[in-house]
Amino acid sequence: MDTVCNKSPKQIFAIISFLFFSFIFSSNQVFAADGAKIFKQNCAVCHSLGKNKLTGPGLEGVMTRVPSEKWIYDWIKNNNAVISSGDAYAKKILGENGGAQMTVFNDFTDEDLKAVIAYIKAPPVAVAPVTPAGASGPATPVEEGVNPLALLIGVIAFLIIIVAVLRGVRHSLKNLQNEKQGLPEEDAVGPWAELKSWIAAHRRTTAAIILFILGGFVSAGWYALKDIGVYADPIQKREYNPVQPIAFNHKLHAGDNAINCQYCHSGVERSKTAGIPSVNVCMNCHKGISKGPTTGTAEIAKIYDAAGWDPEKGEYNKPQKPIKWIKVHNLQDFVFFSHQQHVKVGKQECATCHGDLKEMAAAKQVQPLTMAWCIDCHRKTEVPGMKDNPYYESLHKKLAEKFKGQPITVDKMGGIECGKCHY
Repeated sequence: MDTVCNKSPKQIFAIISFLFFSFIFSSNQVFAADGAKIFKQNCAVCHSLGKNKLTGPGLEGVMTRVPSEKWIYDWIKNNNAVISSGDAYAKKILGENGGAQMTVFNDFTDEDLKAVIAYIKAPPVAVAPVTPAGASGPATPVEEGVNPLALLIGVIAFLIIIVAVLRGVRHSLKNLQNEKQGLPEEDAVGPWAELKSWIAAHRRTTAAIILFILGGFVSAGWYALKDIGVYADPIQKREYNPVQPIAFNHKLHAGDNAINCQYCHSGVERSKTAGIPSVNVCMNCHKGISKGPTTGTAEIAKIYDAAGWDPEKGEYNKPQKPIKWIKVHNLQDFVFFSHQQHVKVGKQECATCHGDLKEMAAAKQVQPLTMAWCIDCHRKTEVPGMKDNPYYESLHKKLAEKFKGQPITVDKMGGIECGKCHY
């Protein structure tokens, strides 16, 4: 600390400049990390950063192929508008990918676009997967990105150095002033001694600062604990979007081909759970459909492998294998939820909780599914068909008398009582 304080003004200026540009460089790294997060959440389902084609083309060298950087900004933001404008390169891309259009990202800000394009231009170097000795199965990939704790420690260290430099500057200026006034030079006082002296002279201010810091830690801890188990938040634009073993395209099946959700999730109207369709349900169609419009034969071949189907001989002559789907929407074990009660009786659409799957290539969690979110829905949602449903006949009469002129929402018939969901 004293070594820093005894530096000349030129040396001090050089140190400050170095630290400033180091901070700017660190900020750029964080910016790139944000681009990585946006890419993984929105783009990685359809695009790889290499040459391999997934649903869409590989993005290696894409900046040298597109007409301009502004073009790719416009394309990501709203490719429909670029295609409709008659752009020749847009039509070429559309033709190369079988007429499949990319998702529109109107909600992306300019900062989001800059971040994701910076990430595409210079993605981090991939770290080789680590497989423990003697382990079987696929290797566990090493996660990329910035460690928040390391970033925090770096910022604290940076601030400590800045404070040390400023103290040295102040001490040097004070001695220059004393020299001009003919006063003796003051010895440098250590930071800890100076802090103790300041605390002794400002006890109330110190107490207020300590209370403020403690309050900040308590508040941060409270919100961190509240966020445990919450994987999606529409306000923060946070979504849970795991990569599935087979790239099943909900938009293609439920949207473009208008297949009813209940064809695959047959338990939704008669069971607590909607159910994950067995591979036999997939084979009902894919015995005769071996090639998809976006992924070709690659993903459908995985279905055949799971079912033990030999497409060349047209028979099941191979061992069957389970498809290890990753569950997207999870509720805690202490929560009771019935699909039948909500879909069959409550007449709720799947999109209420699951988002518009007809527009999603891969299923993702878009609603937080917290208790507060459920209670808010129960307070706003009217009970449909109550007058015409014999199930509610006697109950409706009592509620209509009790809440005259008011809509009968779920909470008015006990929909927010603790025992309805926790028992």
